[in-house]
Amino acid sequence: MREVRAAMKSPLPLAAAALLALAACNAEPTTEVIDANPDPMAKELANAGAIELPPAIKADKSMRCSDNSLVYVTFFEGDKQAIVRTEKGGTATTLTAANAGEPLTAEGGWKLTGDTANISIEQPGKGALSCHE
Repeated sequence: MREVRAAMKSPLPLAAAALLALAACNAEPTTEVIDANPDPMAKELANAGAIELPPAIKADKSMRCSDNSLVYVTFFEGDKQAIVRTEKGGTATTLTAANAGEPLTAEGGWKLTGDTANISIEQPGKGALSCHE
């Protein structure tokens, strides 16, 4: 009975055993992970150039023109692209420019100049119109 009481009074042997058990858990793993399914395009992706994201929308405007018609214009950041519709929900025409500040153009005779408040637009088969918000 005295031996049991003596063991209960001194928790040192139990603490030492617990520390030794925990020390074994801290060992480095010896398992090596091998990729069994390598990416077949890894080289191409590593050598690919930078990707340019499309520009963000700057403004989406409905504009009244000098002939009392409406045009719907989506302006993009960078001032090198706009999308024009002549009817709400109608066919979209993308006009672009090589450099900011140059007229935005598209095939067929489209041309747009101006900013998000006032534009001048030329449409195929029509003369130039001035439009505003």
